[in-house]
Amino acid sequence: MSENLPPFGSLRTLPDGSFEGRLERTYAGHGRDALWRMLTDPAGIAQWIAPGSIELRPGGAVKIDFQDSGIVIESKVLELDPGRVLAYSWSSGDEPARPLRWQLDEVPGGTRLTLTVHTPAGEDPAKACAGFEGHLEMLAGALEGVPIKFPFQVYVAARAAYNQQLGR
Repeated sequence: MSENLPPFGSLRTLPDGSFEGRLERTYAGHGRDALWRMLTDPAGIAQWIAPGSIELRPGGAVKIDFQDSGIVIESKVLELDPGRVLAYSWSSGDEPARPLRWQLDEVPGGTRLTLTVHTPAGEDPAKACAGFEGHLEMLAGALEGVPIKFPFQVYVAARAAYNQQLGR
């Protein structure tokens, strides 16, 4: 693995056959407020995921529109602790729930973001977590004011690493 790649998270199978990924990044020089804006403000969200909006209240609407692929996420806020925790499902309509939980914690010199990704049994958790690894790299660029395109090399390496964790 290249020294330029970030450390990848952990992935485990839960008793019901679903999966839980835990991805962490520390963003040096950026406080919780800056990260919170990137997670919740439409202008911020568009820089590192896709155009979208989130109503910041429990049960509030979440809409993220991946225009290039035709995928639109329409969900609801599941958990909210303003400036610290945001959770919603990464799915739409009658699709199985795929909860995401973003948690921000202040650490010396910056903020640690912990993303918990749940993937239903029968789906590819390595693909899901690898995709979010790429988006976390995009978040790092956006925080520095230099947004980047989706880093496919990060995705490929992360997917292989997650598959290895699952013994695949």
